[in-house]
Amino acid sequence: MLAMVVAKAKNNVIGKDNQLIWHLPKDLQYFKKLTTGHVIIMGRKTLESLPFLLPNREHWVVTRQADYKPPYEGVRVFHSPEEAVKVAEALEVAYCIGGAQMYESFMPYAETLYVTEIDKEFEGDAHFPTIDLNQFEVVESIAGEVDEKNPWPFSFVTYRRKE
Repeated sequence: MLAMVVAKAKNNVIGKDNQLIWHLPKDLQYFKKLTTGHVIIMGRKTLESLPFLLPNREHWVVTRQADYKPPYEGVRVFHSPEEAVKVAEALEVAYCIGGAQMYESFMPYAETLYVTEIDKEFEGDAHFPTIDLNQFEVVESIAGEVDEKNPWPFSFVTYRRKE
């Protein structure tokens, strides 16, 4: 199964200059809980923005660069979303974690979307695609707890593709 994990602002912004804009420790904990022990699929720019490989996860990168050499050992390289999806079908779950182009490319294949919805608009240059509610339905929504470290209202919303 292919799933997506994303934190997005009210205006669908997910980042700026290849970086996250906000720091929400509770969202990072949620991401870690979901993805630990699983495959995470990302675009080249997302991989290269990581300071290190995320522990206890298998990293897959999708790039059009035919001779791409990842900056880290053990990263599996694919040259199209379709190629990665085909291999991911054999897994219990693989998580697409961005960036914007990857979310756009993988949306037709995603069965579940794990979306941290931040109730604030941010300026940014990367956006998550609009979720088509004719294709997806909300199956769970849990309000996040605002505190000094998580300053904006947010919710963990799970969308599942309709049958």
